[in-house]
Amino acid sequence: MQNIPEVKVGIVAVSRDCFPMSLSVGRRKAVVEAYRKKYGEIIECGVCIEKETDVRRALDELKTCGANALVVYLGNFGPETSETLLAKEFDGPVMFAAAAEETGDDLIDGRGDAYCGMLNASYNLALRGIRAYIPEYPVGTAEEVADMIADFLPVARGVIALKNLKIISFGPRPQDFLACNAPIKRLYDLGVEIEENSELDLFEAFNKHENDPRIPETVKSMEEDLKSGNKKPQILPKLAQYELTLLDWIRDHKGERQYVAIAGKCWPAFQTQFHFVPCYVNSRLTAMGIPVSCEVDIYGALSEFIGTVVSQDVVTLLDINNTVPKDLYTSQIQGRFPYDIKDTFMGFHCGNTASCKLSFYEMRNQRIMARTLPEEYTNGTIEGDLVPGPVTFYRLQSTADAKLRAYVAEGEILPVATRSFGGIGIFAIPEMGRFYRHVLVEKNYPHHGAVTFAHNGKALFDLFKYLGVDDIGYNQPKSLPYPGENPFSR
Repeated sequence: MQNIPEVKVGIVAVSRDCFPMSLSVGRRKAVVEAYRKKYGEIIECGVCIEKETDVRRALDELKTCGANALVVYLGNFGPETSETLLAKEFDGPVMFAAAAEETGDDLIDGRGDAYCGMLNASYNLALRGIRAYIPEYPVGTAEEVADMIADFLPVARGVIALKNLKIISFGPRPQDFLACNAPIKRLYDLGVEIEENSELDLFEAFNKHENDPRIPETVKSMEEDLKSGNKKPQILPKLAQYELTLLDWIRDHKGERQYVAIAGKCWPAFQTQFHFVPCYVNSRLTAMGIPVSCEVDIYGALSEFIGTVVSQDVVTLLDINNTVPKDLYTSQIQGRFPYDIKDTFMGFHCGNTASCKLSFYEMRNQRIMARTLPEEYTNGTIEGDLVPGPVTFYRLQSTADAKLRAYVAEGEILPVATRSFGGIGIFAIPEMGRFYRHVLVEKNYPHHGAVTFAHNGKALFDLFKYLGVDDIGYNQPKSLPYPGENPFSR
């Protein structure tokens, strides 16, 4: 996919001066060998840090080798001052891990005490206010540390990407969409740049692309994508004109940023002026790795981008929309799947989900808008049931008073026909009913949630922690009540 960074991770060993440096170096080499055997290339820094003067040498070598993420590896106890200064000075995400002892036959000169050293490292990181990724259990064998580094990669990708992201928005949110409130202060805190534009700016740019010579080629691409689902061929030239407008806007406005996401306007005036809806084009850009959120949902676009980077796959943005009717649940779900009816719901949006994430699809008109507008103004949405399989539902959001909150919940899309319209699927998340009440409702989340089509909860949770999000909700099991949950109602 385009629009996401490549992580080049480097590893630096550290050594306390009263321990043999050879112990830390040898253990580093073992980690590198294990990682390369299982996962691929890693940059092995030849400098083993024992004192502060070693830090600059290591940083210079890492920069020369192109490392943009760092593993600080305690092969023995480690020098907490030098190792945390390294983390502070490195321009990128940092992970700390430590070596387990190898054998009971070598616990004199071969004992490294890194288990102890990790405590000092974490304490010194906190003293200096340095954020670092520390695995759930950060001490292990060479093979285990290699696995920890692999778990670090999606987190590192997310951190790198956000520092180089620009969100481009068009137009104010529609009336009554205060739920998509987007205080931009926390975007800047995350390192994200934002460019807010009028929808008139977009309309002007669109009109300038009339008769763009690239339109026929883009129409052909759309025809190849839609295949037999191309039920509105007459609207494709306008959609192609709009897609080229957005891509050119990105090219001309990304500035020094490497990555882009868009928070787009899609109603109420969009369809009456453009004479189509942008849903299908939004889905195509999202499939390219450039997420486009609906209804000028800036934090929805941010969340989609995060999921794209973490999963390295196409994502979508959906309304947490409607309950599953009891008769549908009884006939199609009960007894076939291990879910209560309150574990299920329908995730829906008008048609912004990419065709590759739909079981079947057709180009249609937007039915909700067509209730009050001429149908020909509402063409341009792609409809179909979402592909069944594992999913992660999540969102990063700033509250009105500029506090970051997030939620992450893993579940699945069931292989059950929705019998409805739009881009839609029947979702099942364990304990969804309680999660809905005590996280989504209780903490005032909007109705939009981002979706990855895999279980990415671990990486998303760790990334949100790395970004400094203290309040991360998830679908807690029955044995773990939510704060404020009435114990007598269960």
